[in-house]
Amino acid sequence: MPSEQLIQGATPSPSASLYVGELDPSVTEAMLFEMFNMIGPVASIRVCRDAVTRRSLGYAYVNFHNLVDAERALDTLNYSLIKGRACRIMWSQRDPALRKTGSGNIFIKNLDPTIDNKALHDTFSAFGNILSCKIAQDEEGKSKGYGFVHYETEEAADNAIKHVNGMLLNDRKVYVGYHIPRKERQSKIEEIRSQFTNVYVKNLADDVDDAELSKMFSKYGPITSAIVSRDEEGKSRNFGFVNFEHHDDAYNAVEALNETEHRGQQLYVCRAQKKNEREEELRRQYEQAKLEKLSKYQGVNLYIKNLDDDIDDDRLRQEFSVYGVITSAKIMRDEKTHASRGFGFVCFSSPEEATRAVTEMNGRMLGSKPIYVALAQRKEVRRSQLEIQIAQRNQMRVMGMNSPGGPAYMPGAPMFYAPPGGFIPQGQRPIFPQANMIARPRWTPQQGYPPQPIPQPYPPMQRPPRGPRPPRGAVKGQQPLTASALASAPPEVQNQMLGERLYPLIEAQQPKYAGKITGMLLEMDNTELLHLLEDPVSLTSKVNEAMDVLRQHLANKEQVE
Repeated sequence: MPSEQLIQGATPSPSASLYVGELDPSVTEAMLFEMFNMIGPVASIRVCRDAVTRRSLGYAYVNFHNLVDAERALDTLNYSLIKGRACRIMWSQRDPALRKTGSGNIFIKNLDPTIDNKALHDTFSAFGNILSCKIAQDEEGKSKGYGFVHYETEEAADNAIKHVNGMLLNDRKVYVGYHIPRKERQSKIEEIRSQFTNVYVKNLADDVDDAELSKMFSKYGPITSAIVSRDEEGKSRNFGFVNFEHHDDAYNAVEALNETEHRGQQLYVCRAQKKNEREEELRRQYEQAKLEKLSKYQGVNLYIKNLDDDIDDDRLRQEFSVYGVITSAKIMRDEKTHASRGFGFVCFSSPEEATRAVTEMNGRMLGSKPIYVALAQRKEVRRSQLEIQIAQRNQMRVMGMNSPGGPAYMPGAPMFYAPPGGFIPQGQRPIFPQANMIARPRWTPQQGYPPQPIPQPYPPMQRPPRGPRPPRGAVKGQQPLTASALASAPPEVQNQMLGERLYPLIEAQQPKYAGKITGMLLEMDNTELLHLLEDPVSLTSKVNEAMDVLRQHLANKEQVE
């Protein structure tokens, strides 16, 4: 950001900078300015956003002109509600080394779910100056039952541990101790697990009791307990636990008895695990298997759509088998009616074969329709690519529309700079030097067809000419667009022909953003666009997907515009 954009005397002291966290994604710099400027003159505010999607990351930095105002803001506004969420304010610590030292940081667990950040802060503030205080929360914003308090000094942390550890908070006995970094905790846990003495046994016969279980394992070393788990009626649940006195004996028992047969049942014997440890291991195994599956089919699995209803798996395999060895070919069908859904997948044995099939088969007539063939992608990958395309296109528009005599703002995270004196005159709004306040065309020339734009603020003498809007009933009087008719037209006219037919259909669903969505869809392959014209369900799905991306892109800008 050019240094001249800072107002005279507005350079804040580094110690007058505050971090504001736990923010709702819709919170903007303007909202924070109105809140913090009541305390004292604000130098600058920035809400941190994702570099590609421009969505808020949920935290911001507020810089005051002087330290006194920053201290007062921290004391009076901490845990205030912004958009229904209690914000968390702390001093901004730019040096990561100081943030990660862990000195004065304590861990509290077994907290009552009703205890929030403010209640935790109020409880522990009696022992010293708190730098930060946070309750761990799940995806739904509910407490996980533990939290962290970071004190300015180690003496304050010692004092808090001494007085609160083992005490009752909301009728719950809490544990308070020094925070141990994850890597140290993990190494310690692994060390404890490697010295296990408790053994889990499953696939036990129904009539195996505690005595027989103990006899089975006692030959490997002294046992402190052996229990077969039973239900409320006393029936065996076919698993149990055996605890040895020494780790070596437990290890030998696992090695000797695992996958051996007892009374016609193959036993499963291993180190006993807690429920959360088993869930974590299963989740890790699932993610690993998922990644292996994705890497296995990367570049060899093809997605084919716009298929005739009478094409089955065998016909699909037959059509593509000329390009290489096919490991699987499947038409996707409705679960209830078993009717074809018009698309399927073909998996080849090598990427070279798949690439050749895409090159040769995409756009070819199969039955009565031209089919669309491409490498298969997950939905989240397609969405992220669409978001990146929109962000890049808008960035190019902004850079291209900067007027020679006007301010040339570089695209990036918006920064709000307060006017001289830190106060906004009555009746005026705060000014943000952001890209979305610079004139830009609603429709780029290469998209070929200019439907009605959404009104945007343009500088004087720079408003681009408005293109003719297509009539609402344009589709009624037109002949259906066929693949042959489209192919016979010059390349520069093809988008025009598709746009003329797509726009009225999209306008019927999303009249306000029909032009924007039409432009987004026109970037797709022509064969796929022909399929959208024929299939209203697929068109609606694509419009909804584009609208989701568009809403996310416009959500933060609407506050300013």
